[in-house]
Amino acid sequence: MDAVELVGVAAGTLTTAAFVPQAVKTLRTRSAGDFALPMLLMFNLGLALWLAYGLLRAAPGLILANGITLALALAILWVKLTTRR
Repeated sequence: MDAVELVGVAAGTLTTAAFVPQAVKTLRTRSAGDFALPMLLMFNLGLALWLAYGLLRAAPGLILANGITLALALAILWVKLTTRR
């Protein structure tokens, strides 16, 4: 792994890890009321596009980080959509 890829993996690890506590809290409490639906939709779409870009570029750092974060963000979106009142 070259230095540039290492920077990407480090960045992806940090940003994904930063998102984990919020996803865990949302799933535990089944509450996503503080998230704006448009933000969640745009965030998930952006992550999906980053994942597609990583796949097209064959960039493991982008694929792994955005794949994991997309799964977490989709879980939050699911909670938001299934608990709306």
